Amino acid sequence: MALLYIILLSLTLISHTALTSSTITLPLSPLLTKPQSSARFQSLRLAASASLTRAHHLKHRQNASSVATAQVYPKSYGGYSIDLNFGTPPQTSPFVLDTGSSLVWFPCTTRYICSHCLFPNIDPTKIHTFIPKNSSTAKLLGCRNPKCGYLFGSDLQSRCPQCQPNSQNCSVTCPPYIIEYGLGSTAGFLLLDNLNFPSKIVPQFLVGCSILSIRQPSGIAGFGRGQESLPSQMALKRFSYCLLSHIFDDSTESSDLVLHISSTGDTKTNGLSYTPFHPNPSASNPAFLEYYYLSLRKVIVGGKKVKIPFGFLDPGSDGHGGTIVDSGSTFTFMERPVYDLVAQEFVKQLGNFSRAEDVEAQSGLGPCFNTSGAKTVNFPEFTFQFKGGAKMTLPVENYFSLIDDSEVVCLTVVSDGGAGPAKMSGPAIILGNYQQQNFHIEYDLENERFGFGPQSCKKKT
Repeated sequence: MALLYIILLSLTLISHTALTSSTITLPLSPLLTKPQSSARFQSLRLAASASLTRAHHLKHRQNASSVATAQVYPKSYGGYSIDLNFGTPPQTSPFVLDTGSSLVWFPCTTRYICSHCLFPNIDPTKIHTFIPKNSSTAKLLGCRNPKCGYLFGSDLQSRCPQCQPNSQNCSVTCPPYIIEYGLGSTAGFLLLDNLNFPSKIVPQFLVGCSILSIRQPSGIAGFGRGQESLPSQMALKRFSYCLLSHIFDDSTESSDLVLHISSTGDTKTNGLSYTPFHPNPSASNPAFLEYYYLSLRKVIVGGKKVKIPFGFLDPGSDGHGGTIVDSGSTFTFMERPVYDLVAQEFVKQLGNFSRAEDVEAQSGLGPCFNTSGAKTVNFPEFTFQFKGGAKMTLPVENYFSLIDDSEVVCLTVVSDGGAGPAKMSGPAIILGNYQQQNFHIEYDLENERFGFGPQSCKKKT
């Protein structure tokens, strides 16, 4: 991390120093490398590893301003990308849609370095970067600007140690940031610049200008609850998306991310079921305040309620337990005791099929079942029931995946080697994007509720 600071402080950025419609619609694309059929097994294994790493990060996350050690794991993205336009004239950059973090940042300057970013279809030397000197509205963020406090806290003196306490003309910039994402990290400076939409301009939007990243070849659009997130800075009333079914590809198809600026009151979207967001736990770890907690009440497999201890379903004041929804995680994560109960029920109800334990060991997924010779397979329904009675019943393709042409299917829910409540830290269940496929998902921020309903996300032609 010392090297990150040296590089950050050695670079010099050139300083430069109306909302009319109620909604903004952006195309949303899957962000995964398309494999040959023989590579699907490896893609699933990498996605499982990435999902576990992501879960570990979300559960043990520190403040964004903290110096952290990057964890480097082999991964495939398993996320979704949007394009945003910053600057004057606008420069377009791709961003990973992430409801589990808050800062919006892009690869920045001609000196941008991405370490360990040699992914399929990605040349680390040719990553698109934002060039601040080419934007007439870009400027470095001063340490006395209230927006600097979004990441570094309200104490002016800690943000501006080189300024005299009573000085009104201090020109020291906001400190450089280093943020860890579990799958990698990024470091840079904070800028203010215009965020441009076809009929809208959001002036002086706080954005991170990253000049060094580890395993993060694309920028990230943080949609969490933090002050620096896109929904917070735009004062969105709600936002919604529909995630195309991803089969680990870089399809040119896209679906819509819709940003609602104006109030719609208590209006509910047709076809959606709603459950209230659970209040964020007042834990000592402020990172948990950025998450979207849901009040999960039941997990049902094949019509049978899995008897999950309530302590896993409801977060305590220490922040341990509970369920969050995260577009940045691929597969849903469950704390080991919860996962074991769910997996055991699937094993019981699919008892006519033998376990493919060799595939489980290699893929990181499980349980896996050998279905060779079977003309049909009746998979048990998998349902999440939330407070208020709203039920999310998943289509089979959202929770079982076929491994290559092997006639082996695996449950796409992951867990680690945890050993129960005594070691539980952070959310017990993380609802990933793989389980959200082909659902209309709505974050109603104005009314503090989560909406969902099954829907084909393919655009009609």
